[in-house]
Amino acid sequence: MAHREGIGHASSWGYACFLTVNATSVWGGIFPFLPLEFQTIEVTLTFFLAQAVALGGAFVASMWGSYYFPHGARRMMVSLSAILLFLGSACLIAAMYVAPAALVLVAAGGVLLGIGCAGMFMLWQRYFASLPPRAGNFRLIVGTAIAPFIYFALYLVPIALTAFLVPLVFVPLCGLCVALLVREIRFDQPMFEDVPRQHPRVYRQAVADYWRSALCVGSLAFAGGVIRGVALLHEEISAVVNGASMIGALLSAAVLLVLWYRISFRFGLTSVFRVVYPVMITGFLLLPFQGPVYLNLFAAFTYMVFSLVQMLMMMQCAQISRDRGINPVFIYGFFGGVAYIMQSGGFLLGWSSGLVAPAGSQWLFLISMVSSYVLGLTLLVATGTLFRAVAARGTVTANPIEFTALAPQVRAAAGDMATVPAPPKRRRNRPSASEDAGAIRDRISKQCLLLQQSHGLSLRETEVMELIARGNSMAAIAERLVISENTVRTHAKHIYTKLDIHKRQELLDMLHQLDA
Repeated sequence: MAHREGIGHASSWGYACFLTVNATSVWGGIFPFLPLEFQTIEVTLTFFLAQAVALGGAFVASMWGSYYFPHGARRMMVSLSAILLFLGSACLIAAMYVAPAALVLVAAGGVLLGIGCAGMFMLWQRYFASLPPRAGNFRLIVGTAIAPFIYFALYLVPIALTAFLVPLVFVPLCGLCVALLVREIRFDQPMFEDVPRQHPRVYRQAVADYWRSALCVGSLAFAGGVIRGVALLHEEISAVVNGASMIGALLSAAVLLVLWYRISFRFGLTSVFRVVYPVMITGFLLLPFQGPVYLNLFAAFTYMVFSLVQMLMMMQCAQISRDRGINPVFIYGFFGGVAYIMQSGGFLLGWSSGLVAPAGSQWLFLISMVSSYVLGLTLLVATGTLFRAVAARGTVTANPIEFTALAPQVRAAAGDMATVPAPPKRRRNRPSASEDAGAIRDRISKQCLLLQQSHGLSLRETEVMELIARGNSMAAIAERLVISENTVRTHAKHIYTKLDIHKRQELLDMLHQLDA
């Protein structure tokens, strides 16, 4: 029922409203709906630099704050983020009417919008992470798919009205939705009860396991920032990037929903980077030799990719929080800090290249070389070619985002075990929490994988189940997986609930009933 109620759930529509505010704020203020004569290079540059520093800084500050002051992160105020978004938009509007203080107001607007958007992102991340994976991911995807329709509908409203519509209607509506949904969060989950400084090894291991994924997101954000800087020098591109970002969000959400309904699949952010890398680096290498039409198309593609990765980043961070029982603000602040700081660097490159090499197309050669170097270096790091991966004994590194097909899940729930195929043998190419996890090596591992497929268990839940079946204590499992014992107990509770059992012996009996 999660896929049905998610479409009309308030969280999906509230998140869609926030993405609309974000698209009209972070990517150039509410500039798509302000007079063109106001959008000078000085105004746009001042805004973006102020906003970028504030946005990246807010993510980094939230990461450290959630580690040292976890209870403060838990009490994140919805009203404060909404007020900052409102004041930021108000500053931009005021800048149009107070010419002597225009740049000061624009800078203030950028800072307020950057901090406000970062706060809202983390509030939504915390909410989606608190839900079961199926419901959280579905509501997130549906909200992403709805946002483009709301965004493009704004073009049907007169510009003079739209400039006030965003801060006076959409920002309060978004804040109201978040405030209501926060009441649904179960704060008794390990991710919220955890005191990071009591388990520093867990957090160090999470950063060690996922810094490559964060770097992949940051590299694609860098490419998006480069295109944004180029757009500042070419007004015809500015009209493309926002629309392309929203179209990309719609297409990626639609594809994910279709695939999710039909098949089960899992992937990670590094895998996505490897897929788009050939297209991205080819696009940058061809940039100096093509005309303005190509530049527009490539800018559109770059922003489509970043929209997809931004959505997947939230899913990945939510899964990390559930699997490892760590504060969702910490891990999302880590990913967001890397991504948006690198995006700011890309923006400065795209904008300053036109000043460094203004003659002919030399500035495009500079962009092409530096961007290709950053993408190539990221690929080497992500694949472990440049730096060998170092993981703690038994830790599964960079668990992929998991999608269990809806149709097979329904058949399995009905007890039609014959329709559930045996999981294929897979080659284990990364460390694992159990010596047998991820590969069929004996009867227990095969039985656990069969239960995983038939009852919709996640990879982490399957690992915990296998370790329980092998007689490990909660403390031993926590040590092996580098998580807290409280997190292990929560995983065990979820496993027993999905299997409709209550203790280890019932799990063993259930495993023995399956064909070896």
